[in-house]
Amino acid sequence: MRILVFQHVQVEHPGIFREFWAEHGHAWQAVELDAGEPIPQSDDFDLLVVMGGPMDVWQEDRHPWLVAEKAAIRRWVMDLDRPFLGICLGHQLLADALGGEVAPMARPEVGLAEVDLTPGGQRDPLLAGFRTSSETFQWHGAEVSRLPAGATVLAANAACPVQAMRWGRHAYGFQYHVEITASTVSDWQQIPEYKASLQQALGPERASHLAAAVGGRLATFRDAARRLDRNMSAIVGAAMVPGAR
Repeated sequence: MRILVFQHVQVEHPGIFREFWAEHGHAWQAVELDAGEPIPQSDDFDLLVVMGGPMDVWQEDRHPWLVAEKAAIRRWVMDLDRPFLGICLGHQLLADALGGEVAPMARPEVGLAEVDLTPGGQRDPLLAGFRTSSETFQWHGAEVSRLPAGATVLAANAACPVQAMRWGRHAYGFQYHVEITASTVSDWQQIPEYKASLQQALGPERASHLAAAVGGRLATFRDAARRLDRNMSAIVGAAMVPGAR
């Protein structure tokens, strides 16, 4: 499998998925869009993965490369009809690129939170084997406020009604983070926007304990990420069959 990854800040990378991809022998290429790296010709890739970042989808004046990125996402999922995985900002960019809307939340959702699979999520092949309710890691201050036409909500909670969605056959977005590693919290706390949302959501005392709380759950999060990777690999494999595209 050949995987193209869009990144928006250096420390927000595919995380634990890098380990799984190495095990499987997948080749992947990261494009650091915030650093001005150009988007390559995408036709030779099998999966597009779009990571999170501190910017918002509507900040095209501050980050002009968002325009080209949204166009590339739109072409990938609509014209090429190839598998897509968006996480946090990547999830929001998928919705925005396809005609949905993204808006600021009344309060950031940061830390550990339960999410529930919808009936559609319980039937979806990407979430096969997952429990109907599970603990997730969150770090976002915006959300998908209106789905693109034809999208299906796969997971939700009270704080954010669109925690996961699918558009078409195999374009997926996850608001919560499935890629985290032991260094995620400490790395992200160095980003001013993330540090501010962390303090706003949890307060200084709870914020200081977040890394330890996440550390105690890393094995569970790793198992969930491996299952998701396994399911996505099967979806990509089916899409690669001659005649499937």
